[in-house]
Amino acid sequence: MNDVTSEIVYRTPLGYQQSLAKVYGSFALTGNAGPTGQPDVVGLDEGGNADYLRTFWKAQELTTDEAVIAWGDAGLQDFHQMNWTPDNSFLRGLYFRSLYQITLVNEFLRESTDAKLASRGISGADADRIKAYRPEVRFLRAYQYWSLMDVFGNPPFVTENDPIGGPLPKQIGRAALFTYIETELKAIEPELIATRAANYYGRATRGAAQALLARLYLNAQVYTGTQKNNEAVEYSKRVIDAGYTLDPNYRKLTLNDNNTSPELIFTINYDGQRSQVFGGTTFLTHAAIGGSMQASDYGVDFGWGGIRTTKALVNLFPNPTSSPDRRANFYTNGQNLEIASLTTFTDGYALPKFQNKTSAGVAGTNLTFVDADFPLFRLAEMYLIYAEATLRGGNGVAGTALTYINNLRTRAYGNATGAVTALSLDLILDERARELHWEGHRRTDLIRYNRFTEATYLWPWKGGIRDGRSVENFRKVFPIPAADVTANPNLVQNPGY
Repeated sequence: MNDVTSEIVYRTPLGYQQSLAKVYGSFALTGNAGPTGQPDVVGLDEGGNADYLRTFWKAQELTTDEAVIAWGDAGLQDFHQMNWTPDNSFLRGLYFRSLYQITLVNEFLRESTDAKLASRGISGADADRIKAYRPEVRFLRAYQYWSLMDVFGNPPFVTENDPIGGPLPKQIGRAALFTYIETELKAIEPELIATRAANYYGRATRGAAQALLARLYLNAQVYTGTQKNNEAVEYSKRVIDAGYTLDPNYRKLTLNDNNTSPELIFTINYDGQRSQVFGGTTFLTHAAIGGSMQASDYGVDFGWGGIRTTKALVNLFPNPTSSPDRRANFYTNGQNLEIASLTTFTDGYALPKFQNKTSAGVAGTNLTFVDADFPLFRLAEMYLIYAEATLRGGNGVAGTALTYINNLRTRAYGNATGAVTALSLDLILDERARELHWEGHRRTDLIRYNRFTEATYLWPWKGGIRDGRSVENFRKVFPIPAADVTANPNLVQNPGY
């Protein structure tokens, strides 16, 4: 068998297009042969810890008041009990999956320079099209570096300018990585297509870069020690003014036809027939079904009996079992509000937010693998960022911030009865949970509010105690996986681990 080299892969314009598809595909897939077989990263379990979204979601949600899980896989209960170690396999999976996509981007950029294209006789419209791919993949790299920075603090750093087979990568520090991500996003912002054209759904646009900048700036105090609330206001407003609109149907945002929603800015795309994976929205749909729930009601063949929520989220909604707030979608039949056991599915209300059905109730194309896409960025988050950054001292307009929050609440209630007359930071944090729960934001939010490790805010089984407890502050970042610290002497483990 002949070796597949870069000279073979990138010798034609079609090769570049296929490579671009692989860079995007690595967001949603774990290998080259469907749900299992030919894995991208050797040593990871494609069914458990090789998928980006499944591992990122566990890190961001299972560590908070929004989610618990019933399964007993080694290291899984450590998330909610907040006693994870550098050997946690799910953290290792997230870490190496993110670095894998960065590696793909770096190689694409090395092979798509003007000199490389010229050497292969690629010119004219073909060359222009390939050059237009470059800011897209740079966005994907910036996103993954943001993900690594948020979760692990100070990951190893490598770009296309580092030689293949060169020295082992080094860390540059969280603040320096923040500056790199910011610089990259601002550089590619004008080069990306301005809005989500029909053939650009699921691909990086200017709105996606601006949305990531807004999120980056909102958390700048955590990442660098310096607030950037003016910038958070500016970039969230750029997205808000770019033509996206709130979907009138909140539930549709996590259903199979969410690809037609005018609210979604950037998504991880899934297709039950063409992109089969045991992570992604397949995990989020199946794992949320158990107890007396009927899997067919949610468009799938069976439930996995895994993830539920805690009363801390439930209690944010008025009359949660019959709430006027349509974002409350709890399944309570046979479920206990109180969680006596983390490993019992019926302890904790079920939350079937992601479903394998359309908003018209039509089941997906495959009852095992889910069609719903995952919204990494949507307009509602930009409204919330604008409001919070304004309250934190940014130069937004207070009346505009109030309007944005009430836009979300009007959609949630179907009328103006849920409107508020004034904003506070506490209200916005609660509103973020009501609006964005299970979308991968909660850990980052609680850290920004100084409520993640602290005793000032407790939830059921935080820190492994039924009523909750404070935990060590070093757990605001996860450990660099032991496997990489051992393999790369340039890496310094995060304090506390």
